[in-house]
Amino acid sequence: MKASTQKLFILLALGVCLGASISACAPIMLGGAVMGSLMAIDRRTAGTLVDDEGIELRAASRIRDNLGERGHVNVTSYNRQVLLTGEMPNAKDKELVERVVSKVENVRAIVNETVIAGNSTFSQRSSDAYITGKIKASMVDRKDLFANAFKVVTEGGTAYLMGRVTQREANRATDIARSTSGVLKVVRVLEIISEEELQGTLPTKPAPVEVKK
Repeated sequence: MKASTQKLFILLALGVCLGASISACAPIMLGGAVMGSLMAIDRRTAGTLVDDEGIELRAASRIRDNLGERGHVNVTSYNRQVLLTGEMPNAKDKELVERVVSKVENVRAIVNETVIAGNSTFSQRSSDAYITGKIKASMVDRKDLFANAFKVVTEGGTAYLMGRVTQREANRATDIARSTSGVLKVVRVLEIISEEELQGTLPTKPAPVEVKK
C-alpha cells in the first residue's frame, strides 16, 4: 500500500471515530497519552477542547429531542463557535435548530449552513467523508501548514474550514481545498490570528541543559 493511500485510510478512520458516539471513542480519545498529544498540537486550550466536545454532544442530543427524525444535522464546534450543516425539511425547522443550539452552554456563536432539502443519502455522506479525508491528507503533505490547526467538514460537496490560523495559512488551506476533486465550493469559518499570535500558540522548546565536565 502506498504511503499516501495509507495516510488517507488512517485519516478516514480517525474521522469515523470522532463522528461516532462518545462511548465508543472515549477510551481512545481520553487516554492520557493520546489526549496530551492532541492538546500539544491543537491551538485551543485544554478547557476549550473539552467545551467543544461537550457542545457537540449536548447540541446533537437536543436537536434529536426537538426534531426527532426530521432533518439531518451535523454539529461541529471549534473554539466554542458552532457550525451547523446538513438538510432541513423547512425554514421553520432550520430556525428551530439554531435556537436550540444557541441555548447550549458555552456556545458563543453559530454559523447555520443547513439547507432546505431532503436528507442526504448514505452514498452522498460517504463521498463527503472521502473528500474530507483527501483534503486533510493534502494538508498533512504540505510542509508549510499545520494540518491539525484545521477542522474540515464536507457537506454536499461544500468544504468548510474551521480553525485559528493566520491569513497565510487560511489562503494556503483554501487553495488546497479548492483543488481537491469533488469540492464544489469552499466556505471559511476561520478565526484569523496574526503571525505573532501564532508563535504564542506553538509549544516552546525546553532550554538546553548544560553538562559540566
